[in-house]
Amino acid sequence: MPEQASRPTMPIPADQVTYLIGTAARAPSVHNTQPWRFRAGDGAIDLYADPRRRLRVDKDGREMLISCGAALFGLRLAVRSLGYLPVVELFPDPPRLRLLARVSLGEPAPMTAGERQLLEALPRRHTHRGPFAPGSVPAGLLAALQHDALAEGATLALIDRSLGYQRLADITSAADRRQRREGDVQEEIRHWSRDPDDRRRDGVPAAAFPTRGYPQPGRLMQRDFDLGRSLGLLQTEGPPAAVTAILLTSVDHRADWLRAGQALQRVLTHAASRWVFASLHTQPLENASIRLLIRDRLSLPGAPQMIMQFGLAHSTRPTPRRSPADLIEL
Repeated sequence: MPEQASRPTMPIPADQVTYLIGTAARAPSVHNTQPWRFRAGDGAIDLYADPRRRLRVDKDGREMLISCGAALFGLRLAVRSLGYLPVVELFPDPPRLRLLARVSLGEPAPMTAGERQLLEALPRRHTHRGPFAPGSVPAGLLAALQHDALAEGATLALIDRSLGYQRLADITSAADRRQRREGDVQEEIRHWSRDPDDRRRDGVPAAAFPTRGYPQPGRLMQRDFDLGRSLGLLQTEGPPAAVTAILLTSVDHRADWLRAGQALQRVLTHAASRWVFASLHTQPLENASIRLLIRDRLSLPGAPQMIMQFGLAHSTRPTPRRSPADLIEL
């Protein structure tokens, strides 16, 4: 998706603000915290981080910024659907750390067929914790997803099914066992997981996690949102994931986290357009030393930002989202 470098001249249509913010807010976020806010002016929409929704374990705000980067990609895609190139400024006012990006309307340009396909797939894109369907991913899709990551300044590294996968599985399992012993981590999971009768529009609903979070053949350990409460409604028995991949950035700074988020949403949405979905594994990467260990043990050419397992699925259950009115920065 192209970005325009020159300054825009077009105002933001007032009747499109809700649509633009709502499209951006379809992004994935850790624990479905939705840690973003927006401020709409005549000439631009500003994207802010919402530190009140940052996980305590996310001390540097890395996961929060990856989530906000995913929202930024959605905002860019929404601008394209209006028939303009998006003009994006990252960190437009550096002393204001919460202000992450400013998006304006650039030159008119019709939306491409590929961009239209992404927009149509956006509502069904979701974090897939349930069973995959049998079968391989469509031919050529993995190469296309790698191109998507490169276009956003990131790398999608595919992990081989033998030694690389086993090394990754060993590291993620050890990280999961350690986190299960940390009371603060478990308390935060309880805070962001929802029982079947809960109607809040954030957090992980019971329909999106299983009662037991134990690993299955070919599936990496997933975060245990149930914690022995018998709330989870999701079934997990099924074929293994078809592909394991890690999203990388060249270094590990704030701008890289925003790039990783944009790459993540572009990759996941493109995959969803072919009915391929991904389970996201964030917990092993919350510790900088574990990120370094994964990079070194798997000889990766960059800093790991997201672990993903892809597979086919024929039905979706996207998690709820807060309304655009709740996301406006006053």
